[in-house]
Amino acid sequence: MLDRPRPDWKSAAVTSAPPAAPSVPPVDDALKRERFGWYSYDWAMSVFNTSVTTVFLGPYLTAIARDAAGPDERLSFLGLSIAAGSWFSYVLSASVVLQVLVLPLTGAVADRTGRKREMLLGFALLGALATTALFFAGDGRWLMAALLFVLANISFGAATVVYYSWLPDLAGPDDRDKVSSRGWAFGYVGGALLLAVHLGLVVAAEDLGLTTGEAVRICLATAGLWWGAFTLFSYSRLRNRPVAASALRSGSSFRQLATTFREMRAFPLTLWFLGAYLLFNDGVQTVISLSATYATEELDLAQDVLTGAILMVQVVAIFGALGLGRMAGRYGAKRVVLGALVAWIGVLFAAFFLQTGAVAQFYALAAVIGLVQGGTQALSRSLFSQLIPAGKEAEYYGFYEISDRGTSWLGPLAFGLTYQLTGSYRLAIISLVIFFVGGFIALAALPMRRAVLAAGNTPPERL
Repeated sequence: MLDRPRPDWKSAAVTSAPPAAPSVPPVDDALKRERFGWYSYDWAMSVFNTSVTTVFLGPYLTAIARDAAGPDERLSFLGLSIAAGSWFSYVLSASVVLQVLVLPLTGAVADRTGRKREMLLGFALLGALATTALFFAGDGRWLMAALLFVLANISFGAATVVYYSWLPDLAGPDDRDKVSSRGWAFGYVGGALLLAVHLGLVVAAEDLGLTTGEAVRICLATAGLWWGAFTLFSYSRLRNRPVAASALRSGSSFRQLATTFREMRAFPLTLWFLGAYLLFNDGVQTVISLSATYATEELDLAQDVLTGAILMVQVVAIFGALGLGRMAGRYGAKRVVLGALVAWIGVLFAAFFLQTGAVAQFYALAAVIGLVQGGTQALSRSLFSQLIPAGKEAEYYGFYEISDRGTSWLGPLAFGLTYQLTGSYRLAIISLVIFFVGGFIALAALPMRRAVLAAGNTPPERL
C-alpha cells in the first residue's frame, strides 16, 4: 500500500530549463587513456593531408597528366577536353561529390549500430591501402592515380566522420575546445615528423640513386603505411558507447538518415552554422590542397622548397592550434574563428602579390598560415559539437565532413575553372576570397548561444 503524503508536503516546482547535456564521466585514468587514443588517430591520419593531399600528390598527378597529354597539354576524359593543369582540382572535386552520397549514410550506420571502433578501423585501413597503392601509379598512369586517390579520400572522409563523433563522449561543453585543439596539435606533430623524413628523402633522392618521381612514390606509399599502422593503436584505446534510443527506434540506417533529414529542419541555426562552415572551410581546404600546385606552377618553386615550407607550417601549427585553443577559453571560440578568417583573407591577397621565385616571402606567408590553420579547424569542430542533438553525432558530422579537410569541392572547382578560363594561377588563388568573406558574414550573424539551446544542449561559459 502506498504511503499517504504528509499534510505539509508540496511538489517541486516545474521549471522550463533546457535539457541537460549528455553526461561525460570525470577525467579519470580510463577517460585519459581513451582521449589519448582519440588524439593518436589525428596523428595517424594527418599524414594523408600533409604528405599526400597538400604536398606530393597535386604536383605529381599534374606532372603525370602533362606527360600523358598531347601537345596542347589537354587530356581526353569521357569525351571532354581537360587542361592537364586542372586535372588534380577536378579529381578532388569528384571525390567530394561522391562523398555527399557516402558520408551521411556512414554517420547513420555508426549511430544506429554503435560499432564506431570497427567502422573507424575498416575505413582507415581501406584508405591506407589505396594510398599505399599510389606507389604503382607512375609512368603516365594518370587515371589509375586519380581512381586510387578518390577511393582513399572517400575512405578518409568516412573514417573522419566516425572519429569526430567521439568528441561529445570525451569532453563536456566547456572542455571541447581544449580537447579538440589538442587532437589537432597531435596531428600536426605526426604530420611534421613523417614529412621531415619525406623531405630528407626527396632532397637526397639523387644520392640514393632515385629519381624525384620515384622518391615521391615512396613518400605516398609510406604515408599510407603510417596511417594504417597507427590506426591500430587508436583502435585499441577507443571504445564503443551504447546506442541512443532514438537511433534504435528509427528502423534501418536508410530510414534513420531520412528521419534525420526531416528533423534537421527543426534546427535551422545548426544548418546556418553548416552553411557558414561550408563557405569558409571550402576556402581553407582549397588553399591547403592546391598550395603545392600554386607554388610549383606559378611561383616556380622547387619541390624541396615547397616541402620545407609545408614542414614549417606543421611545426608552427602545433603552437597555433594550442594557442588559439587557449584564446577560445578566454574570448570564446566564435570570436577566435572570426579573427582567423580575417587573417586568411590577408593570406590570399599576400599570395596574389608574391614574387616568382621569392623563397623568403613564401616561407613568411607559410608561417602565417600555420598560425591560423589548426585553430580554425579545431575550434570549428568543437563549435559544431555544441549544435548536434544528442544521439545524432555521427550523422551530423557526416554532413560536416563533406566540406572538411581536403574534401571541399566548390573551392577546387572555382580554382580550376578560373585557371582554365584565364590561364592564371594568381587569379585562381584570389578567386577564393569570396569563400572567406561569405563565411565570415554568415558566422558573425549566427546567434551561437541560442543555437546551442535550440539543439537541446547546455552552452559552455564562453562561446
